[in-house]
Amino acid sequence: MELTPVLRSEWLKIRTLRSLPGALLALFAATTAFSAIAGVSETSDPGFDPLFTALSGVVPGQIAAVSFGAMAVSSEFQSGALRLSLAAVPRRGRWFAAKAAVIAVPALLVGLVTALAALLVARAGLGPAADGLGAGEQVRGVVGCGVYLMLMALFAAGLAALLRSGVATLSLLIPFILVVSFVIGDATGTVADFLPDKAGQLVLRETYDGTLGPWSGLAVTALWAAAALLAGAWSLRRRDA
Repeated sequence: MELTPVLRSEWLKIRTLRSLPGALLALFAATTAFSAIAGVSETSDPGFDPLFTALSGVVPGQIAAVSFGAMAVSSEFQSGALRLSLAAVPRRGRWFAAKAAVIAVPALLVGLVTALAALLVARAGLGPAADGLGAGEQVRGVVGCGVYLMLMALFAAGLAALLRSGVATLSLLIPFILVVSFVIGDATGTVADFLPDKAGQLVLRETYDGTLGPWSGLAVTALWAAAALLAGAWSLRRRDA
C-alpha cells in the first residue's frame, strides 16, 4: 500500500478516538491557564526570566502532549487493533512511520497555537515586566515550544511502541518529568542538561547557562525522541502483533 492512504487511515484514527483530540484540547487549556497564572505572579526574583515565565505553563501542559503520543500508539495494542492495521499495511516500518507522522503534525500545530496563546495571556499579566522581550526571542520561544511539545509526544509514542502499554509509558514518563528530572538535576548538575525535558526547555528561556543553548538543547530532545522511535520500530518488527 502507498504511504498516502496509510496516512489517511491513521489520521482517521486520531480524529475518531475521542481521547486523542481531548488530550490536545487539554494541552491548550492547561498550558494557557498555568501561563496566565504565572503572568500575575511575583516578578521581583533576581533570577526572573520573563520568557520562561510566560511559557511556564508548558511544564504541566506537556503531560497532555505525552499522553497524546502514548495513547495514539497504545490504542493499537488493545482488542487486536494492531493485527488489523498490519493486515492492511503489512510493511510495519511504513505503518509506524505513518503513525509517527500523524502524531507529529497535530502535536506541532496545537503546540504552536498553544505557545502563542500562552505568551499573549502571560504578557498581559506581566505588563511592564515583559517589555524587555524582543521579537526574536518571542518567536524563538513560540516556535521552539511547538517543536518541543511535538518531540515529547513522539518520545512517548516511541516508548509506548516499545512497552506496548500506554499505562506503563505514562507511569514512567509523568513521574520522571514532574519529579525525577528535578531531583536528578539538583544532584548531578550538568548531566541533567542532557535529559529530554530539561534540554528541550532551554528554548523557552530568555537567558541560559551551561553546555547547551536553545537549539542545541532542542536537538538533544530530538535525539531522545528519535532513539525512542527507533526502539519502538525495532520492537514492532521483532515481536508478534
